[in-house]
Amino acid sequence: MKQFKAKILINQKIAPGHYTLLFKTPIFKEAVRPGQFFNVKVNDSFEPLLRRPFAACRIYKEKIGILYKVVGKATKILSTRKKGGMLDILGPLGNGFDPKPQSGGPGAAAFLVVGGHGIAPLLALARQFKARSVKFAAFIGARTKKHVVCDKELENLGAKVYIATDDGSKGYRGTVTNLLRKKIPLTANSRLSVIYACGPKPMLKETAKAAKQYGMACRISLEEYMACGIGTCLGCAVKTRSGYKMVCKDGPVFDAREIIW
Repeated sequence: MKQFKAKILINQKIAPGHYTLLFKTPIFKEAVRPGQFFNVKVNDSFEPLLRRPFAACRIYKEKIGILYKVVGKATKILSTRKKGGMLDILGPLGNGFDPKPQSGGPGAAAFLVVGGHGIAPLLALARQFKARSVKFAAFIGARTKKHVVCDKELENLGAKVYIATDDGSKGYRGTVTNLLRKKIPLTANSRLSVIYACGPKPMLKETAKAAKQYGMACRISLEEYMACGIGTCLGCAVKTRSGYKMVCKDGPVFDAREIIW
């Protein structure tokens, strides 16, 4: 982990309320892994006091991209920051996904399951899958078609993309986990495949159930309020089979079987 000043290279709106920001980083001793995050101080004042955590959605040698949604004061401020401005950042933090998804064999695949804004770490993972010629499919869940983001980008990376919306305005009408259950038997040898998921906790719980049903490994990235990012404040504790763990320090990526829902 480093604390560093980062120059903003891009900060642009990509969908209603959604922005992508690219910043320049120092060269880290080890490669940043999909699922790791950065704690960003959105301005130079003490308001807001706390940094905000953002998962890396793009990982380059000296550049990191984040995807964020304007939901409060901090992200509203971040959306106004201009190209060339400087950010105070801590990172990379936490433990990420293993980009080598399966043991191999006929029909093996990786499944990305996305709920809402959970696309960010899985987008970075998808880029590594493409680089390794890994076969993968993506399942995106959203309230309406207006809330679906990055589906075209995933298609361009080689994914077969399935979309579920609550109102049926795009793709399947219903939950993304119900859609996942319909498609798994048709698309892969489930016992050689792995699910990677990020999104709201109820979605992750159902995804873990689906993985167990089909005998699949499942890696999830938990979304919790991570104030300090280093396990000190104890604000992101989650109950696991080996006791309480901190999402920011021990995660945010966990084996779904370890979580006590």
